[in-house]
Amino acid sequence: MLSGKPNVQNLLHGAVRRGSTPPWRRETLAWCCGAVYADVMPPTVVFDSDCVLCSRWVHLILRHERRRDIIFVSAWSERGTALAADHGLSQVDLDATYLFIDEGRGLVRSDAGLALLARMRAPWRFLSWLRVVPRPIRDRVYDLVARNRYRWFGKADHCFVPPPGMAHRFIDRA
Repeated sequence: MLSGKPNVQNLLHGAVRRGSTPPWRRETLAWCCGAVYADVMPPTVVFDSDCVLCSRWVHLILRHERRRDIIFVSAWSERGTALAADHGLSQVDLDATYLFIDEGRGLVRSDAGLALLARMRAPWRFLSWLRVVPRPIRDRVYDLVARNRYRWFGKADHCFVPPPGMAHRFIDRA
């Protein structure tokens, strides 16, 4: 029935076999096959796969997340732009921020970063307490870094390569 090949279906069924409750339901398989259902979609990050800072952020998430349930989508892929459009973002918007979809809510800028930090293990999750800083101040700092990210960190010369054993969590890599 299930092959040993890692994919979202095996990840989902593996969580069920271990006795833990998966963060999404079986309908997730429909999402992976093309249909998007906001109430059952796994936590998803739509990120700029050309940006070195964004790619490092994704690697940090993969190393330190608590549940290992986040799915990643390149912002420049067909699925990435469609998910962004579903949450009111254009490709121009994706050039200035990334999108984190959690329980059907689309979060951007500092809200997205803090929500992701809250899903990480300590000590990283303690940084999510920066939520007490007013959003306009947080977003101003975020925008400063976003505007200068290519200048400060560079732009990737080659395609984003997921870490070994994690390729199944990257959908529609551009």
